Amino acid sequence: MLYKKPFSIRVKIVRVKKMTDCQGDREGTDSPMELYERLNLQGDNVRALKTAKADKADLDAAVQLLLKLKVDYKQMTGQDYKAGCPPSENTAVPNNGPAADCADGEDSVDPWNVSTTNAKGVDYDKLIVRFGSSKVEKELVDRIEKVSGQKPHRFLRRGIFFSHRDMNQVLDAYEKHKSFYLYTGRGPSSEAMHVGHLIPFIFTKWLQDVFDIPLVIQLTDDEKYLWKDLTVEECHRFAVENAKDIIACGFDVNKTFIFSDLDYMGASPDFYRNVVKIQKHVTFNQVKGIFGFTDSDCIGKISFPAIQAAPSFSNSFPQIFGGRKDIQCLIPCAIDQDPYFRMTRDVAPRIGYPKPALLHSTFFPALQGAQTKMSASDANSSIFLTDTPKQIKNKINKHAFSGGKDTVEEHRKHGGNADVDVSFMYLTFFLEDDEQLEKIRQDYTSGALLTGELKKILIETLQPMISQHQERRKQVTDETIKQFMTPRPLNFNN
Repeated sequence: MLYKKPFSIRVKIVRVKKMTDCQGDREGTDSPMELYERLNLQGDNVRALKTAKADKADLDAAVQLLLKLKVDYKQMTGQDYKAGCPPSENTAVPNNGPAADCADGEDSVDPWNVSTTNAKGVDYDKLIVRFGSSKVEKELVDRIEKVSGQKPHRFLRRGIFFSHRDMNQVLDAYEKHKSFYLYTGRGPSSEAMHVGHLIPFIFTKWLQDVFDIPLVIQLTDDEKYLWKDLTVEECHRFAVENAKDIIACGFDVNKTFIFSDLDYMGASPDFYRNVVKIQKHVTFNQVKGIFGFTDSDCIGKISFPAIQAAPSFSNSFPQIFGGRKDIQCLIPCAIDQDPYFRMTRDVAPRIGYPKPALLHSTFFPALQGAQTKMSASDANSSIFLTDTPKQIKNKINKHAFSGGKDTVEEHRKHGGNADVDVSFMYLTFFLEDDEQLEKIRQDYTSGALLTGELKKILIETLQPMISQHQERRKQVTDETIKQFMTPRPLNFNN
């Protein structure tokens, strides 16, 4: 479920997690005229809502959908939408060039699409302003260190988890000996996960360890069935396979519950009751506005956001928390998942639950750079957890986008650009030593370190890390999976 795509070209970035790792493929692309007619209808809808002085949330959602349709129309036709000026029958549909929604320099981010015209990737400071979240400042990192008594994780130190909602509130409660729980997830669309998928789990494990709290991990196999051309059986099998990689990250079985939606929804009346409560308090207009769903989307997609929202509330897990509904949830996830939880936070007080807090991560780049498509069907777009040491070496040497110069002489003279170099980007995620990382940056920027030498450092970092992960995964038996995925009490003291 918990990181995806940039720009048109349409560039796509690999998502770091998941929450729902869905691609959101739209079925049945509209023609220019069909899109024009939908715009007319949506414009009428907005005007009718204004005239009726409709609820602000419904009106805002309708306006957001109208603006999104206008962006889609310009992208499709190359022209701004104007009422009364339909597109000509021979309007060409452009297949390249910059995305219309990025024409003004703004990035586009939603749970399925991440678009940017910037070679360095998304402008996260602007995204914070647009989403209305808060930046993870040094003061917050220092406070996490003080409250936890542990050195902040490198993802915090380096701004990889860069944005939050209500993290100070979580820490306030924790200092008063009120615990919280963690919730993250994964959308299982294939057997093999890649290194980017590990990011939320690596960080969540650190949070679990330093705060000594329970964790729930949602595997949205139902979502993958709704969005992908896969059978229910395939999606469930992928969920079990992905659970093996998640368990191999080292989570404490006594504090961790991993669940498949296809299994748990039918086994937990309390979970389903929360799904229904959320569904009752979110209108069709709101989900269309928030997620861009259309009238041609299946009803499963439209109702799915409530399923991803439900784990945010503690009484969805009576086996862990009893009937308590007052325990706050902290969700580490990629920033593209935030729309799900903005919706959840809006609903929470109306059904008597605390709002979940969030920590948002940046996106994980494909090997070809922040402006290239990462695809599970393209084995060369990322390093997969099933790759051999030789495959890792070959992929990095052949495909990792370089910020270096064309010749050794030029590079020695002018240096490389670490900000766009994928090998350096990957090291910011996986190299623990801050001083070593900074020295690599300085040496590469000055020209003292060549691109081949930088790639060698990355290869020597990833090969043992992935080999060790593979060894841990081999130790995950069917019995181990059953232990993690059986609803049961967890060690929880509050």
